[in-house]
Amino acid sequence: MSIHLFEGHSSPMASRRGFLGTTGTLSAVAVAMLAGNEALAQGMGNDPAKDVSILNVALGLEHEAINAYQLGAGSGLLQKPVLDVAVLFQSHHKAHRDALIATIQKMGGKPVAEASMQTYADSLKAATLKSQADVLNLAARLELGATNAYLGVIPAFENRDLAKVAGRLAADETMHYTALISALGRPLPSNALSFGS
Repeated sequence: MSIHLFEGHSSPMASRRGFLGTTGTLSAVAVAMLAGNEALAQGMGNDPAKDVSILNVALGLEHEAINAYQLGAGSGLLQKPVLDVAVLFQSHHKAHRDALIATIQKMGGKPVAEASMQTYADSLKAATLKSQADVLNLAARLELGATNAYLGVIPAFENRDLAKVAGRLAADETMHYTALISALGRPLPSNALSFGS
């Protein structure tokens, strides 16, 4: 069983838009281990090297999200309580990162290293952030991309436990996106089934 998630990203700095716009496979073994279900993972035989490579792309994206929130928090542009929410969301991404690192290591791989803050600042065009709204718009774009990507993999799961993991990740990202657009004063999506398309 394979899970369509990402492919074609040789760099851990690949954007969430690229993550959403491409496909690849993440095996059930990797997803089971990511979910902390090693017993389930043991019964599945797949290529661990491929899974580690794919998980490292996801880890690179989590590094990017953590640093995007750090750039926003350190910019001086965020006012309380928006700053507090940004720090909370960053902590969620740190938990995602830690789960990915643990999974990669359990699979015998080496987790991709975090880039320098300057690399993320350049990639995310931090110099163009001039207001709280600019920071929130950047974060909302990243979170929406992650929401749609995680939702996009759910139908590929044959095992309900694995689908639940992707659903939980998508729920975190959707919560982040919804809070961010609310802080921007933008209306909630008016149509049903707005995410995952």
